[in-house]
Amino acid sequence: MVAPLRVGVLAYPGCFASEVFGVPDLLTMASHIAAGDPRYDVAILSPRRRVAASGGAVLTVVPVRPVDVLVVPGFELHPGLDLDAVLASLRPEIETIRSASQSGVALVSICVGAFLLADAGLLDGRESTTSWLFADRLADRCPGTAVRPEKLVVTDSGVTTTGAFSAMYDFALGLIREHDGSRVARATARVALVDDARPSQAPYVDTDLLPATGSRFSQGVKRWLDQHLREPYDLGLLSAACHVSTRTLLRRFRAETGQTPLGYLQAERVRRAKHLLENTERTVAGIAAEVGYRDPGTFSAIFTRLTGHRPRDYRTTFRPPAEPAS
Repeated sequence: MVAPLRVGVLAYPGCFASEVFGVPDLLTMASHIAAGDPRYDVAILSPRRRVAASGGAVLTVVPVRPVDVLVVPGFELHPGLDLDAVLASLRPEIETIRSASQSGVALVSICVGAFLLADAGLLDGRESTTSWLFADRLADRCPGTAVRPEKLVVTDSGVTTTGAFSAMYDFALGLIREHDGSRVARATARVALVDDARPSQAPYVDTDLLPATGSRFSQGVKRWLDQHLREPYDLGLLSAACHVSTRTLLRRFRAETGQTPLGYLQAERVRRAKHLLENTERTVAGIAAEVGYRDPGTFSAIFTRLTGHRPRDYRTTFRPPAEPAS
């Protein structure tokens, strides 16, 4: 009999209860599908005697014990939250995470659980990911990590981080695939109605929800680019409109926003194209022209690079279903 994989989920005050139970529930399904000896030994752990999750749900927990994998769920990170105060209140959990890492335990964070790993010092020198909505905030708080906001799951030297919320299922399916094989993982995904082939969280990014970045200068550059979205990109013309040299414009814009004017323009064109693909019957070539690309092939290549989907595939996946005829 092969010993089951010991998986612990670290519960803490204010964590999302769904992220506490999401991975264990999928592992339970996989065990039933594998139909053999128990495959996973899962426990909800805490250094505290009592834990109330987000929304006030009281969780039944057991003391921290040795595990092979420790999963750290996320919490409600909203604009008014004092993140420093929250993480300071979670010192017992952060010490548990640090101790587990020193013992050789594989660490996994779900969504913004990555902030606990960062405060434990586990993301320095590693690639990581988190919810695309908070990727910049993680990068600012932990400059030693290379944040990959387009990734659903990133594993680097024994530390795994995942993207937003449902990416916990992408991680769990990967764990099942590694532990039980592709057949069980695929069957588990089918039973749970979970997509087991998502390449990226990039298609889900909505820039309207991201906080504004940059100062008055970069905001002015963005406004000019937005107003000339359909026109060919001309750095010289843009620089003249902003009354600076091209070199100064590139330097200041990157310093304030972390990207180039062309990168911003491409992202805005793709954002507009996503809206048109979801809400109109226009052809891909027509949409390409609408957002400033004369060559549909160039548009398709840029769209695919930024979203992980070809335009037609994006439309198929994300277009709202038609309203039934009355």
